[in-house]
Amino acid sequence: MTRVRRARLLAFAKINLDLRVLYRRSDNYHELRTIFQTISLADGLAVEFTPSRKTSIQVNSAIQIPDNLIARAAQSCLDAMRITGQIEFELDKRIPMGAGLGGGSSDAAAVLLALPVLAGRFLDWPTLLKLAEELGSDVPFFLLGGTAVALGRGTELYPLPDRPAQAGVVVAPTVHVSTTDAYRRLSVQLTSKPQQNKIVSFQSTVWGESARGPGEGELPSGENDFESVVFEQHPALKSIKQRLRKLGAKPALMSGSGSAVFGLFAERDQVRRALQSLRKERVFPITLVSRAKFRAEWRKRLRLHTKEKSWPPQSRYAR
Repeated sequence: MTRVRRARLLAFAKINLDLRVLYRRSDNYHELRTIFQTISLADGLAVEFTPSRKTSIQVNSAIQIPDNLIARAAQSCLDAMRITGQIEFELDKRIPMGAGLGGGSSDAAAVLLALPVLAGRFLDWPTLLKLAEELGSDVPFFLLGGTAVALGRGTELYPLPDRPAQAGVVVAPTVHVSTTDAYRRLSVQLTSKPQQNKIVSFQSTVWGESARGPGEGELPSGENDFESVVFEQHPALKSIKQRLRKLGAKPALMSGSGSAVFGLFAERDQVRRALQSLRKERVFPITLVSRAKFRAEWRKRLRLHTKEKSWPPQSRYAR
């Protein structure tokens, strides 16, 4: 009898604690310096794998998602494992789309981590990273989780020490920010600003972050180069950031190229006040998710199908 294997996953969102854009590269990507951070806001993704001689991939979701990365990730994974199968996904989309929170990328990474486990195969770390990079610049980070520096186009990753589960809010207005347009507008400014100053400033932020032990002080204030051009086009986003700062958020920053703006707070009471003050907006309470918590959640979700505490998760069915 053919055995069906199932798992219910969480695909965590991310914020950018710092984001600098240096220049446009010869491959048409931009050279970036950023600090990624996973947060508790997450999509729910149920996956069902059945061995079969023919491949079929079905993604069920209440929201229509063009160019769904989940199906692409599943096909890439099957090709890399050199197997076929019937795969059905049920997506509970909680991360707002097009907000700079990496929801689609996180969903794709969740497929890359879970599918080999359910299929009884093993894909090594270099293979997973290669598949992730081909799917999108943010996808490799979601194989890692926690806090990490990203260089290049965002795929060269270096883990930073885990941070405490600091609380905050994410405000995700129904404002569409075109990433392509944001890069185009920002590119005009890049040649007029000294790149070395950005690099030195970013280094200082990273050094300050990595030097802090657990619970030692607040996060650095951070910068996001996209704010200068996006806030000019969408002043409502600038107003949200200002409101978060007045409510005591430190840092308060736009994530990615927007439109989401987040604020982190020292006290839970501040979070409650922010949620109340911003109740007319689309606002979500969040906490920072450390790498340890990220991996623990994955182990819990896949515990019926894995054999040891390795990373990436390894299937107990693999021969």
